[in-house]
Amino acid sequence: MTKRARDYGIQFGVLPTGAFNAITDVPGVLVGQKTVRDDARGAHTGVTAILPHAGNVFKEKVPAGIFLANAFGKMAGYPQVKELGNLETPIVLVNTLNVAAGLDGLIDYTFSFPENDDCRSLNGLVGETNDGIINDIRQRFLTKADVLEALTTASSGPVAEGSVGAGTGTRAFGFKAGIGTASRQLPYKLGGYTVGVLVQANFGGFLTVNGVEVGKALGGYPGQKELEDADGSIMMIVATDAPVLARNLERMAKRAFMGLAKTGGIGSNGSGDFAVAFSTFEGNRIPHVHPAQTPLHVTELANDDMTMLFTATIEATEEAIINSLFAAKAVTGYDGKVMPGLPIEAVLEMLRQAKKL
Repeated sequence: MTKRARDYGIQFGVLPTGAFNAITDVPGVLVGQKTVRDDARGAHTGVTAILPHAGNVFKEKVPAGIFLANAFGKMAGYPQVKELGNLETPIVLVNTLNVAAGLDGLIDYTFSFPENDDCRSLNGLVGETNDGIINDIRQRFLTKADVLEALTTASSGPVAEGSVGAGTGTRAFGFKAGIGTASRQLPYKLGGYTVGVLVQANFGGFLTVNGVEVGKALGGYPGQKELEDADGSIMMIVATDAPVLARNLERMAKRAFMGLAKTGGIGSNGSGDFAVAFSTFEGNRIPHVHPAQTPLHVTELANDDMTMLFTATIEATEEAIINSLFAAKAVTGYDGKVMPGLPIEAVLEMLRQAKKL
């Protein structure tokens, strides 16, 4: 099994992790992944699907919020989530030129529920990053069948990281990266809620691990490699079982960028940096149809109770990004160029010297 950052003794923040240290620690959340890899065709891509619950999300929508730090991206479904404050499909992550396949798969998935036979409009949420440095992206390898496979095989438990699913062809800070995940558990006296984060890491900056600026040493003169590889994107998915509605979920999404900043991300001009947050709290599910003029009865944490959820989001995002790097290995891209993996031993030695292990 691939060792994660925490397995080497690297600690992030102060809050404990959930059982799997993954977004699936949030009750109800499922993750499915389909990896499409074929060296002969130059295919290094895939799909990652995040389901807020195992039921019919179109009929039982969940509160959600989205924050865009730098909107150089091609997300589908953002306007309606921003307007209404809810998700009505799972979240699908793909590459930039396969957003249409992501939507097509989500539509077929939603239509597969017999009770959705009256569905004539659907707001599928599809996020993307550009894996075209490693993957022959113009070939658009992904199909709606790949998306459906990721959706229908989604499960709880441990989540594969690194070069899998939508992270198969991505890189960060000039090294192979991919999918990463982590979670945090609040103390019982603070609600006992769980926050989980999953990232599709594909961006640049000055790599920082647990406060140590390892990227400067790894990249030659300060900024050499980091600035050359700065453009990219990141999708950050935040889940919680806390009773939080759209406004405060957007505030949680904003905190994901604080975790990104702790890893050295710089949000360059050409980087699409998006965060989506949703709540699985069952009492706040939004029925697709309810009696006219009948108020919804929801539960919402007070603003004063959000601070530790913000902290959990920051910590889990930072760790998820670093996990995406530790789990990924060097790969030869479609054009024969090698994308190196993170030199883990060199990073660990720098952390030892800084007394951070």
